[in-house]
Amino acid sequence: MREQPAKSLRQRALEYLSKREYSETELAQKLKAYANEEDDIPALIADFKTRGWLSDARYTEQMIHARQVKFGAARVANELREKGVDDALVAEAVSVLQVNEVERASEVWRKKFKASPTTREEWAKQARFLQSRGFTFDVIKKILNRHAEDDSPEDYS
Repeated sequence: MREQPAKSLRQRALEYLSKREYSETELAQKLKAYANEEDDIPALIADFKTRGWLSDARYTEQMIHARQVKFGAARVANELREKGVDDALVAEAVSVLQVNEVERASEVWRKKFKASPTTREEWAKQARFLQSRGFTFDVIKKILNRHAEDDSPEDYS
């Protein structure tokens, strides 16, 4: 059996990108584990960007599409920042997600909870769940109060 030659950094990068989109920072981080002293990761990243093989804008679109079903704008924005996406792209993503934030939060709530909260403890539990998913407190209040009004007009104070 023949020994396989070591993959070049370029081959590894192409393999990663053939499976899914990556942010520039994320791909550079993955490639560092395989880089030699003579490898120039920033030059490789720049080459991939000029060829259109690597795009933070495309990565952001993919992330929005994948995450918007389960998560709020705050959580998606945080994930994008962790992956090194530019603040302008993060701000654009947040504005796109905020357009239908209440509807998405309502759907996430509906999948998890079948009934509106009847006690303060249930209200707090449901609010914490939505908050952990990255929805703002204003959106959470709208969702929980809307569903409480639909069932019965109880006061939580």
